[in-house]
Amino acid sequence: MTGRMVRRGVVLGAVALWWWAVARLLLAPGAGALEGAVAAGGWGLSLLPVHCMPKDRAEGVPAAGRWRRARRAGTVSAPGGTAESPRPRSDGGPGRR
Repeated sequence: MTGRMVRRGVVLGAVALWWWAVARLLLAPGAGALEGAVAAGGWGLSLLPVHCMPKDRAEGVPAAGRWRRARRAGTVSAPGGTAESPRPRSDGGPGRR
């Protein structure tokens, strides 16, 4: 019960701080970098996904270490790569045969 009240108090304080910074940016001619940083940081936090789920509970996610084991066994190449040697480059850089 106490932990929930503390969390709500922290969230309420952060919201109040964000609104104070936005109000200062809009209304006070002397608002500076501190208010801008607080407002931008709060806005950036609002873009975080809120419907996240741990990988082990998510549907359709491969088991932990599955891709690593497959690469060690040699059955899967690196993402976007192939097992053959690279094609020669026109500038004579790495990859030239």
